[in-house]
Amino acid sequence: MRKLLTVLGSHPGGRSAMTCRYRCGDACFHEAPNTSGNEYAGDVIARALSRRAVLRAGAVGGTVVAVAGTGACSSGPAGAVSAEEAKTKGKPAKGLRFTPVEPNTDDKVTVPEGYGQNVVIRWGEPILRGAPDFDPEKQTAKAQKGQFGYNNDFLSLLPLKEQEGDEKRQLMVANHEYTDEVLMFAGYDADDPTREQAEIGWAAHGLSVVVVEGEKKSGALKAVPRHRLNRRVTATTPFEVTGPAAGSKWLRTSADPGGRKVLGTLNNCAGGTTPWGTTLHGEENVDQYFANTDEVKDEEHKKRLQRYALKGTDTERKWERFDDRFDVTKEPYEPHRFGWVVELDPYDPDSAPRKRTALGRFKHEAAQPRLTSDGRPVVYMGDDERFEYLYKFVSSKRMRRGDSRADKEHNMTLLDHGTLYVAKLTGDSPEDEIDGSGELPSDDHEFDGKGKWIPLATGDDSHVKGMTAEEVYVFTRIAGDKAGATKMDRPEDVEPSPRTGRVYAALTNNTDRGAAGKAGPDEANPRKGNKHGQVLEFTEKGDDPAARSFSWRLFLVCGDPEDPSTYFGGFPKDQVSPISCPDNVTFDDYGNLWLSTDGNELGSHDGLFGVATAGRRRGEVRQFLTMPNAAETCGPIVQDRRVLVSVQHPGEEDGASVEKPASQWPDGPGEYVRPSVVSVWRKDGGDIGV
Repeated sequence: MRKLLTVLGSHPGGRSAMTCRYRCGDACFHEAPNTSGNEYAGDVIARALSRRAVLRAGAVGGTVVAVAGTGACSSGPAGAVSAEEAKTKGKPAKGLRFTPVEPNTDDKVTVPEGYGQNVVIRWGEPILRGAPDFDPEKQTAKAQKGQFGYNNDFLSLLPLKEQEGDEKRQLMVANHEYTDEVLMFAGYDADDPTREQAEIGWAAHGLSVVVVEGEKKSGALKAVPRHRLNRRVTATTPFEVTGPAAGSKWLRTSADPGGRKVLGTLNNCAGGTTPWGTTLHGEENVDQYFANTDEVKDEEHKKRLQRYALKGTDTERKWERFDDRFDVTKEPYEPHRFGWVVELDPYDPDSAPRKRTALGRFKHEAAQPRLTSDGRPVVYMGDDERFEYLYKFVSSKRMRRGDSRADKEHNMTLLDHGTLYVAKLTGDSPEDEIDGSGELPSDDHEFDGKGKWIPLATGDDSHVKGMTAEEVYVFTRIAGDKAGATKMDRPEDVEPSPRTGRVYAALTNNTDRGAAGKAGPDEANPRKGNKHGQVLEFTEKGDDPAARSFSWRLFLVCGDPEDPSTYFGGFPKDQVSPISCPDNVTFDDYGNLWLSTDGNELGSHDGLFGVATAGRRRGEVRQFLTMPNAAETCGPIVQDRRVLVSVQHPGEEDGASVEKPASQWPDGPGEYVRPSVVSVWRKDGGDIGV
């Protein structure tokens, strides 16, 4: 359907070497820290699809069963419309009725015809009272503490609960995942950064809370600076540690001998919005901030650090030169205080954010809750690294729907009590037919199967032999290893559909899949050398979020639609937008799944895509926008009349610097390249995609 562009770059996932250095510490260029012998779940899917194409081609006068339970295709009388052709008749799914954006490498945010856009807020814009306007040549840590942070990722929009607010105003919460100092400071010396530059970096990490106001006649948004609810949370903001691991010996440091107070949050990737009005934020690639793992003498401690990808001596940013807590030879347990899910009350600027230990410690991509029928929160989570696991937390406490102080205090304890699980997926086809060839198994001509949630810990009780509950929470990856969890291809955002309850997991990629000495194929997981990623769909038993078992099937296998190993929910492949490396997910009010991408391996810039999850258009992928040069699509929000995205790390290409920018977005030539939040809307004032 669409001409694909020449592939850019050579790093896994299509990212530049600079992005790999600053965002995740070159994670894909080091051995994956999971060396367990557990099964792998990430490559089954492609095998199904190449075989499916063969079956279609040879189906003359016969019937072919489609993959993933999408029904049967059969040849009919001459001139008849096939079931596949019938899917393309009529309009796209409601919410997706826009002209798809073509793949491109333009240095701008490209949106569909008839849509407008505006920059809501840029890195460095003042949001707190007393903060100065952004001056890139006169940056200070004090100023940055009152300004919008760097590399915005997850976004949440909440109603404004105050008398002065109206339907035009909302409260926006944004993550700031990491800093890219070479693009922040003119003349930056990576070998010899200054203390002021390090402290600016600390202040540019974390979270921002900003009131935003919409225009009456469009979906345009603008930030309301210096509003009383605006807030910055940084790498030095005091946090409370809560839940069953609070006070653990593994969390104690010289500055915090009680193990209950932590300074700051780091590498906040995606997140979630709770039904009780708070936001959740996943601490992801925290390993890169800590120096001198190779010099640790205690072999057991070093082994645990390495399981969390800590390695080497000095770090990229050299923060250990200015604060001993970033040197594991001086503060051995400081790394254990990061890698949690953070909960924030955005309506209370004076409240302390909390690190929720009951949800386990790993490279959290996101955390989006749903409620059981009796009102208990369930949170699905992915550990974003090659061969890591999918997790679920089920609270033992029910949410209160009142607005009293007692109700609010109760709801702020919901994520401290419950059971943490890890997923194991199995297939149902003959084992000798799951050989990595891509050929469909003979039993039902599809790749699907069952799964179970293995309990790891409940409160102070461990369910993992040889580990205490505290160890399970602090060293959750090791607990998953021992439990026999299924290895996945970089599990990122995992979210339930608000309409159907089905759960969708974005698995971004894993080029190590099937390599020498690595885990091989199983029925739950796809291609060798998986460059493009896939999306798995889960249904809990009895549609109960607290169930201990589930069924799974393939929804998307991403990549070039002309590649026989790709699959789009059963929709005709010549009628979809090509998509690569799915990352963050969200849903619109019509039940469509929206996917942002991170590292498009098809040569186009990253983008935002909508895809129908039900009906005859199920699997129809339609591209809504693309990013500027080298930028990643993050934080998508899809409302009735606007779409919000975070434009993260624009211009982050190899060799780029302040003096040699690789992008001119958002303000044109001669200006600093600045990560920003963008709002997109229909120019005629109508609803998105209808």
